[in-house]
Amino acid sequence: MRRALSALALMVLAAAFALPILWLVTAPFNAKPTLGLSLSKPTLQNFYGVFKNPMAVTGLKNSLVLSTATMLIATVAATMAAYAFSRASFRGRETILYVLILLSSVVSGVSAMVPLYVLMQSLGLLDSHVGLILVYVGGLLPTNMFITKDFVDSIPRSYEEAALVDGSTPAQVLMNIAFPLCRPGMAVIAVLIFVNTWSNFLVPFILLRSPSKAPASVAIYSFFNEVGIPILGLIAAYSFIYTIPVVTLYIIVNRKFGFRFYGGIKS
Repeated sequence: MRRALSALALMVLAAAFALPILWLVTAPFNAKPTLGLSLSKPTLQNFYGVFKNPMAVTGLKNSLVLSTATMLIATVAATMAAYAFSRASFRGRETILYVLILLSSVVSGVSAMVPLYVLMQSLGLLDSHVGLILVYVGGLLPTNMFITKDFVDSIPRSYEEAALVDGSTPAQVLMNIAFPLCRPGMAVIAVLIFVNTWSNFLVPFILLRSPSKAPASVAIYSFFNEVGIPILGLIAAYSFIYTIPVVTLYIIVNRKFGFRFYGGIKS
């Protein structure tokens, strides 16, 4: 009886996850989609409608620029900071790490939006992609640095010591030893940073005022009619397109590193 109830609960849970995905896959190709699952003759008219919307297309381009730039900057910065915290010994190191993780976990994006808005306005970076990228990087850096530090800690110090004995500089050790051995960890945080940036709605909605600078997460509002009713066909098609970069990035990382999203080189 207990096994039957457990199996039933798992089936319900699986259906709860599967039904939205099935809707996302089928609704874009339905001429008149509803909130339920329905099958009809496949059509591409919803995709034609999406690409006729200039704000939607521009939003996808803006999201690619913002997410890629944030991913590159934050991944490199997190790796370098993780290396410094892993290898350098100074008083208060663990306290600083704890405070950074605590603040990034406790302080929510909503509570930080007012001071961020005032800061960006005072710096002249309001309604700017540069300012938005800086906010993204600053918000994502502590957690991803902490994740990468575990990978750096797993690298035997003897590798770096041997390179230094052979005449390598600290910079060469970082570029030729640490970075290559941290690639699995860097791949992990790169995916996390890209997904977090790509899906973020609140920060660009508050900090960007020009529709031409809005990312896709904000531009999706252009598929609501004058009275605020969503146009399901266009939203479904846009959502389908919206998932492609994230899935593509995951496939690339998975083919390169497999499912080894943990650990580094063990001593």
